[in-house]
Order: sequence, then structure tokens, then C-alpha cells
Amino acid sequence: MQTIDSISQLRSYLWKAKLEHKVIAFVPTMGNLHEGHLQLIDRALEEADLVVASIFVNPLQFGPGEDFNGYPRTFIADQEKLMSRGCHVLFAPSVEEMYPATNISSTVVKVPHLDQLLCGASRPGHFTGVATVVSKLFGIVQPDVAIFGLKDFQQFLVIKQFTNDLCLPVKIIGAPIARAESGLALSSRNGYLSAIELDQAAHLYRCLIECRLALESGQKTFDKLAEHAQCQLESVGFTRDYFKICRQDDLQPATSDDTHLVIVAAAYLGKARLIDNIRLTLTP
Repeated sequence: MQTIDSISQLRSYLWKAKLEHKVIAFVPTMGNLHEGHLQLIDRALEEADLVVASIFVNPLQFGPGEDFNGYPRTFIADQEKLMSRGCHVLFAPSVEEMYPATNISSTVVKVPHLDQLLCGASRPGHFTGVATVVSKLFGIVQPDVAIFGLKDFQQFLVIKQFTNDLCLPVKIIGAPIARAESGLALSSRNGYLSAIELDQAAHLYRCLIECRLALESGQKTFDKLAEHAQCQLESVGFTRDYFKICRQDDLQPATSDDTHLVIVAAAYLGKARLIDNIRLTLTP
């Protein structure tokens, strides 16, 4: 596996692959890799001849008081994991390489109808940071395919939207959520949880499952279902952020006429903010 930290070197390396008409797949990450990330590499290998992963902790998507400085950085272990999974290239730029003028981008990418809802309301500016850095990475790597986990479903929609709107020739693929045996969605931030909190954290997925079963049984009182789930989470130690039943395509509140739904949730437990979701299709 090649590890490259400069944009010019990466472009030179990938140019040769493009001349050979190789299909390039891209998996952007912030490092501290777990099995969920590695499953994205597996999917990328199915889609392409050459797989590029990136590790870049992007300051633009962290708000004041968030964990940018404390975000786990495990570069050597990450390299070994990527190599063992068959990744071909690791792009690991510095902040100065990505934002050379002022360490922050003066040009940003916004998706207004999606980036101010849900996690966007809780973390103002977060999705502008995500959209900006991913669009920059797309411009650098110029992949044919990019793979994203569906745990952050809102992020997935934001990336699909700006890719379509900016006419970028990148196929966006969403990969299934990787889960622990308890059902807890794998996340780099799970490392903030104590052993006791890891057991408690599994209740987030259980509440999503319970809500899905209620919807599939014909219940349509969406607000009551969401509030019930919030109370259940609080009873086991969570602090609420949101629990919503939305339309899959635009994350607007679902109505009784909608059939393609996503249940999205975010809640705080200890030092961690956890997110998860379940998608479902109801029979009209």
C-alpha cells in the first residue's frame, strides 16, 4: 500500500492509473478505523481496480467546544488495518496541505435544505464542513466511485445532493451499517464509552427497532412514538438530542401518506454523542 501526504504526489500516482483505464474507488475517513470502515474498503474492492482511502481529521466540520483536538488519532494502526484489507493507496494530508492559505477554507459548499436539520441543527456548520472537504477530496482523487457508510444517513444524503448538483462524475454508494453483537452501530466515538456505557448504548438500536415494529404494525402517531423512544432512552441514562420519523429522500417529517421512511436518532451518553438510523418501506 502506498501512503501519500501531498496532493501533487497523489495526482501523479493516480494519473498513471487513469491512463491505464483503471476504475478508482474512494473511501474518505477521519481515521481511528474500526470494522465498519474496513467493510467500506471491502465494498470498494468489489467496485474498482484501485482503492484509495483517506485519513484527514477535518477542522472545518468541528464546532466550538467539540472534540477536534481530542479526536482519536491512531495512524500507524490505521495503516496496518488498511493494508491488511487490501487498500492500495492511503492519502493522509496535513491541515496545511488541505487548507494552505489560512488553515480554513474561504470557499465552502452548502446544501441548505438538508444541512440545517437534525444533526445540522445540533451542530451548526458541521455539514458545510463535511460537504466542503468531501468536494475537495473528490477534486483531488477524481474517483469513479465513492463509498460511505449509512450510519450517518444525513451525511450520505448531503453528499449525494451536492455531487448531483455540481455534476460531479462520481457514483455514490451507501454501505450497510456495521454493528456490534449488541446491535450498537460501530463508531470511532464508541471508544469514549466505558464498559457500562457500552451496554447502555445498545438501547439506542433497540428503541429504533421497537419504533420500526410499531410503524410496521400500522401505528401512525409519529410524534408519540418518537417521544416514547426519547423517554426510554432517558430512563437508561441517555440525554436526548433528537428522535425523528422522516421521509427518506429529504428528511422532512413523515406524514401518514409517506411509505419510504427513515427513523433517525441522536443522543448523548457519557462523553459520546451517538447517532443511528433504520430505514423502512411501509405497504401503502
